[in-house]
Amino acid sequence: MKTKLFVFAFLICSIAIIAQDNCSTFYPMNEGVSMEYTNYNKKGKVQGISTYKVVEATNSAGTTNATMAIDMKDQKGKDVYSTTYNLSCSGNMVTLDYESLLPSEMMQQYGDMDIEISGNDIEIPNELSVGQQLNDANVAMKISMSGINMNMTVDMTNRNVEKKESVTTPAGTYDCFVLFSENRSKMMMANQVYPSRVWLAEGIGMVKQETYKKNGDLMSSTMLTAHSK
Repeated sequence: MKTKLFVFAFLICSIAIIAQDNCSTFYPMNEGVSMEYTNYNKKGKVQGISTYKVVEATNSAGTTNATMAIDMKDQKGKDVYSTTYNLSCSGNMVTLDYESLLPSEMMQQYGDMDIEISGNDIEIPNELSVGQQLNDANVAMKISMSGINMNMTVDMTNRNVEKKESVTTPAGTYDCFVLFSENRSKMMMANQVYPSRVWLAEGIGMVKQETYKKNGDLMSSTMLTAHSK
């Protein structure tokens, strides 16, 4: 099976939203906020557009919980995938469901099958600094079909704040922290590594993302192309 991982793009997009009650520096939750991201292949050709919208946000006992609806279209505007993720913000940390690590293409393909999912949530602190190490995250999935079980894991490791950099996208120019990670996918006998970088801006979230092959060659990219409060 050929699987394209845009994992880090999806997970950061899922938490790239605007403030409510100052819960988070980078990605607090506020109902109605929406982001549009355009996905490109290694040659810069548009591969699709993803829209992220906060459809529900609540605040109780110092914790903010939100639901993000995600709709993805291909380069011709055809609907290819829709899903929702849950987020929470408490104290100095935003937490995203570990299920967001799973490739959207895979969830679409196996959505009607018996699936068991477990893992460790993704955490990103409110305060970032260059050189800072971030906690690993992972998800494991067991797929049952016709009496046969298949296991898959995705591990996000070596997470760190690499540098600060200004980035310009069609939505504007932003001062960003650059976060690096290695995304490891294991399924059956296949074991692949996809290094990734994401550019995070305060009060906006992700404005750019790049995924690479193991040798460092660019494989795909994602860029913020519209933003609405």
